[in-house]
Amino acid sequence: MSEYFIIKWIHILSATLLFGTGLGSAFYKWSADRSGDISAIAHTNRVVVLADWIFTTPTVIIQPLTGIWLLQIFGIPYTQDWVVITLILYLLAGACWLPVVWLQIRMRDLSLAAVKQGQPLSPLYHKHAKQWFWLGVPAFTAMVVVYFLMVFKPAL
Repeated sequence: MSEYFIIKWIHILSATLLFGTGLGSAFYKWSADRSGDISAIAHTNRVVVLADWIFTTPTVIIQPLTGIWLLQIFGIPYTQDWVVITLILYLLAGACWLPVVWLQIRMRDLSLAAVKQGQPLSPLYHKHAKQWFWLGVPAFTAMVVVYFLMVFKPAL
């Protein structure tokens, strides 16, 4: 099998894991938060943080490395519009993801503490949940557009 197909497969697989883990984690966390079941919320927060470490973090690193490698294989200049926009959107998504990671860890800790103490979730938890949600909107939108640009490579 050629270098191209191996790198392309890794790139597509990691893009799928990155997008799928992000969307799945967001859906399950949002659903758990809306349920009001503090035990379910705490468990879901714990799993979301774990999924970020196991799946999202490695793919965040693999994506640009394999993407740049593929550009080099094809001799595609980094200055092509779709490449520039992809990189900008990827950085935007990353800039949203870093505070989201901190918020997820914080919400995990707050929800676990609420379960242990038999208390309701604190107002700080709900504030963090809103911030988490609204940081996810531009990150998700950016990744949808990145996926489109990656697949279609349009002349802009």
